Amino acid sequence: MTYSIQGREGPWEVVVGMEVHAQVISNSKLFSGAATKFGAPPNSQVSLVDAAFPGMLPVINRECVAQAVRTGLGLAAEIHLWSRFDRKNYFYADLPAGYQISQYAHPIVGSGSLAIELPDGTTKEIGITRLHLEQDAGKSLHDQHPSKSYIDLNRAGVPLMEIVSEPDIRSPDEAGAYLRKLRTILRYLGTCDGNMEEGSLRADVNVSVRRPGEPLRTRCEVKNVNSVRFVMQAVEAEAKRQVQIWEEGGTVEQETRLFDPGRGVTRSMRSKEEAHDYRYFPDPDLVPLVLEKSWIDSLSAELPELPDAKKTRFMTEYGLALYESSLLVAESGTADYFESLAKNRRPKTVANFMLGDLSAALNRMGESFSSATLFTVAASAALLDMIEDGTINGRIAKDVIEEMERSGEGPRAVVERLGLRQVTDTGAIETAVAEVLARESSKVAEYKAGKEKLFGFFVGQVMKAMAGKGNPALVNEVLKKKLS
Repeated sequence: MTYSIQGREGPWEVVVGMEVHAQVISNSKLFSGAATKFGAPPNSQVSLVDAAFPGMLPVINRECVAQAVRTGLGLAAEIHLWSRFDRKNYFYADLPAGYQISQYAHPIVGSGSLAIELPDGTTKEIGITRLHLEQDAGKSLHDQHPSKSYIDLNRAGVPLMEIVSEPDIRSPDEAGAYLRKLRTILRYLGTCDGNMEEGSLRADVNVSVRRPGEPLRTRCEVKNVNSVRFVMQAVEAEAKRQVQIWEEGGTVEQETRLFDPGRGVTRSMRSKEEAHDYRYFPDPDLVPLVLEKSWIDSLSAELPELPDAKKTRFMTEYGLALYESSLLVAESGTADYFESLAKNRRPKTVANFMLGDLSAALNRMGESFSSATLFTVAASAALLDMIEDGTINGRIAKDVIEEMERSGEGPRAVVERLGLRQVTDTGAIETAVAEVLARESSKVAEYKAGKEKLFGFFVGQVMKAMAGKGNPALVNEVLKKKLS
């Protein structure tokens, strides 16, 4: 179904392009040896280069260049063997040099594409315009003093990749899917950790609206949106604002805006600058960046299996459905956990276990499959093996998981301490069945009169009488025999 905003005079199409700023995973900054660790005390990771002391010269970080190339390769993009750094001139209090070293006319990565999956099961290609390297600015702190602003330069010089999409996005859902997919690829590649809450992934969202079939109209940029949910909300809010302006006979002014999540609206920040406002020119302290194709080929050969390829392999190799495979490959840690746990086990059983009770438990604990401390692969393997060998059943496994959360014990210790072993003694099951059928004689008569759906009721009553410990297969077998 095509997304549109219904105005008074008909539908409006939403057109979105995104500029995503991704902090490069690197131990040091783009042009200095200062550290990039998040959360360090203010101004504790600042070199003379970052502070723009006179006479200090930038030196390119080779690993940051490699990370940009890896990302370009992961986006099926063109890698430029020749690129150049420029100075982007503007004044901020937290930009000590008065300019930012970036790439403008000649970026390191050119056009590529990214396939997104939509809620209706379809896929769509979103074009990538370019990826360029640049240094981050510092941070102004306005909440430390009632009348003064403080400056923290720890972020100054931190390496960023700016990934610019084509205006191919047509709805909030597509915007969310694009950002989620891009974040997944960056994490798989190990080029950005994607932690939006820490500011290492930020999105500038360019939004415009038009009547279907019209040329593009004026766009506005919603700056520094820091969550997937907020990106989706910002697209919708800004599009509705623009539709209202156009339908009232007004004109949308090109500007930079901010999204207010509390009120669900965008508000004006400043007029939108054009490239000439920044007075770009080649940085005189940096020679052009020239890459060897053999080096790019070596980086390409070392790339990990990316999510789309892994999803396809999970479907063919493990016989999983598209939906299950998509969930399992959304994070590389989840996919690795599955493959470790699925060795010598039934993949479908493992997938259902991970995406059901285990995933719920990790969510409650605030952990993920890659950071699990209690529910390690070994612990989950022990739990699955006990289900497989008949020690416990699936119903008891849920109780075991909850008790593990509470006590911090391993699964076997919980089963033994609470006496949760499954009852496989046919005599005990027959006794429980006889008691239930005697108590529910009226329903037995209904069942024998043709109301066969009551069979599930009898199973539930027997399992309840046995505190969930009865072997389900044996319970079904004994019930069928008694009721026949």
